[in-house]
Amino acid sequence: MIELLPYVRDVPDFPKPGILFKDITPLLADAAAFKLCVATLAKPYRDARLDAICAIESRGFIFGAALARELAVGFVPIRKPGKLPSRTIGADYALEYGSDRLEIHADALAPGARVALVDDVIATGGTLSAARALIGLLGAELIAASVVIELAFLNARANWPAPVPLHALIRYS
Repeated sequence: MIELLPYVRDVPDFPKPGILFKDITPLLADAAAFKLCVATLAKPYRDARLDAICAIESRGFIFGAALARELAVGFVPIRKPGKLPSRTIGADYALEYGSDRLEIHADALAPGARVALVDDVIATGGTLSAARALIGLLGAELIAASVVIELAFLNARANWPAPVPLHALIRYS
């Protein structure tokens, strides 16, 4: 989506040397760009009969909450360890620059709930895969996943399971 490209800036060596971070704060700061971003994220889900949007801490929350409001569905946070106050289940995953863990409330989704998963960026795919696993452990149905930015050169799609669609607004090859 070419209209959003000017609102993403490169930050070299963040969070570690050798990483070229894609910074979405200019996109968030511009009301028209953010509105376009959320409206475009919503398109694949307008007729999907979703029950909830699941989003990944922390920047995914920005887009996930806005998308849940846009679609008039619930919002379910998927967080880093120790951040949720009730009983949780968790999944470990590898990042392109380390490892981490995600958790979700054990009662966050009813079995059979239709959900979409949202995050800001997909790099190697570990974070989205861990979130997908958590949704599955709760017995919910993942309809699709969406990201604002896909770092396609890291080939995360090769590990993304068919037939669950993965939507990206901006792809860096």
